Amino acid sequence: MLRRIVPLFALCVLLPLAAVPQQTTADQPKGPQQEPPSGLRIAVQVNEVILPVTVTDGKGKFVSNLEAKDFQVLDEGKQQRLTFFSHNSKQPIVVGFLVDLSNSSRIYWNIFQDATMDLVWNLLPAEDKRFSGYLITFANDAEVAVNTTQDADKITDVLRKSRPGGAAAFYDAIYMACTSRTLVHGEPYEPRRILIVIGDGHDTASRKISFEQVVELAKRSLVTIYAISTQSFGFVNKSEDELERLTNETGGHVEYPLNKDLYKDVSGYISVPKDAGNYVYEAGTGGYAAEISGAITSAIVGITGDITSQYILRYVPENSPDAKTKTYHHIKVLIPSVPGVVIRARDGYYPAALPAQPPAQ
Repeated sequence: MLRRIVPLFALCVLLPLAAVPQQTTADQPKGPQQEPPSGLRIAVQVNEVILPVTVTDGKGKFVSNLEAKDFQVLDEGKQQRLTFFSHNSKQPIVVGFLVDLSNSSRIYWNIFQDATMDLVWNLLPAEDKRFSGYLITFANDAEVAVNTTQDADKITDVLRKSRPGGAAAFYDAIYMACTSRTLVHGEPYEPRRILIVIGDGHDTASRKISFEQVVELAKRSLVTIYAISTQSFGFVNKSEDELERLTNETGGHVEYPLNKDLYKDVSGYISVPKDAGNYVYEAGTGGYAAEISGAITSAIVGITGDITSQYILRYVPENSPDAKTKTYHHIKVLIPSVPGVVIRARDGYYPAALPAQPPAQ
């Protein structure tokens, strides 16, 4: 199969947001440390918080000309001093592709299958070894279908042979991504961790973990979660709010390529009432297949652009005694110099570490 390159996901690891010692510096820098030249190690302070931030204007266009002085970070309401600032489209990532193979993915599986392979090839370029990824698939059970690798073809080969069918162990899939794959040296600073869900977020078969536990685990694991929803227009999905919460609170977002706007310019399709008030579109004339394919491709471009356009901020928390005793610290990012922008970032972090860690490569 020819690779179709689209302009252009994570990884959960049992590490806290604020405590991943690598190379410790004795004193804090006077201003934010800038990204070092390629090949040099980044100095990281113990208890330093890492904060990926995406900024868009009112029309969804990425704002890419900001500097460190434009950002204000509030940790439990107190403004923090940045120790590191970077905005590089080639920042190393380790991305987990979490693919729903339950019955809910059957309708447009062939299109989503091709689109996901495009996504893998674009986010794991063969010529750049700074990028790694892995594949978690889930239906009745979740499994690490491909462990952490720099070889995109290992992942796409498995995707090409995959077929949906069964229930959906979505929460177990996230748990497995957090506990059962091989780490890359340097996480979560370089590379940082991304998880991309291809599915509707519905869970019908998980046995290991609940939704609330999944949210906490994702936050403790320093993972930014994105999703491309496979939910078709007219179908009720009680898990939509959960998928929105999981992505928003970790700094990502959900793309809905099959929403109702997809059909507004396609002639020859009529909406037909079905059971329980749902609606489906029946074939008439028009570019139905092209609309579906184009919408999914646009969703891929949107998520890839988000990932590659992020600003990376770091700081060592300076809090009041009351804030230091809190189990969860809330974060708010402000850009006073540019009013009206939309800011996406994780909403906080757990300062305490979890006890276990998977082995690093």
